[in-house]
Amino acid sequence: MLTWVALGLAAGAVAVVARWALGRYDSLGRRRSFPVVALLLLAVPAVAAATPGVLRWREERALESAASRLVGFPVEVNCQSFGGAFVDAGAELGYVAYGLDGVPERRTLIKYEACANLRAYLGSDKASPTLDQVVAVHVLTHEAMHMAGLTVEAAAECAAIQRDAVMAGLLGADPAEAAALAQTYWRTVYPRMPEEYVTGDCRRGGRLDERLADAPWTVPAGG
Repeated sequence: MLTWVALGLAAGAVAVVARWALGRYDSLGRRRSFPVVALLLLAVPAVAAATPGVLRWREERALESAASRLVGFPVEVNCQSFGGAFVDAGAELGYVAYGLDGVPERRTLIKYEACANLRAYLGSDKASPTLDQVVAVHVLTHEAMHMAGLTVEAAAECAAIQRDAVMAGLLGADPAEAAALAQTYWRTVYPRMPEEYVTGDCRRGGRLDERLADAPWTVPAGG
């Protein structure tokens, strides 16, 4: 909605300038003054209305770049708008739609709250993320695993756990900060996830262990 408002105001500003340009002189040949006040009354609110959309677009491109690099092919990441969140009754923090053939699409919607926490993480020093920010980074990783083709929640969750450190690094964290984020999710959040997301095979030496160097269980507790 704000985007359309911004476009309407911008169109009005263009019309004001065009009208002045086509009639810079009155019938007596006197030069008309530039309509500064009218232009400002349209341009200033146009910029204000456009700013949230521009910021969301920049945020989405940063998240999209990280997710694409993680899975190895281009994917699309969209952040839910405030209006979308207002009418959304779903409890999930993100989702990937599946096609009629059961194959996950290569685009995801990250919910408004999770995107807000991702935005905060992107703008932080990455040294001490809040638990909400840790979860938000994992949500992006988890949905990337769905876009990579994993349809079973427990498998996607475990694959994401083993790649959270990589994702944090792609979002700007240094290796130590990235490892700490992954371990925080693994030790603090994962054990409390719903049953469909948790499996005993997601552990060092388990069936879903991919032997990745950045998996959180490669570092002993307290290490």
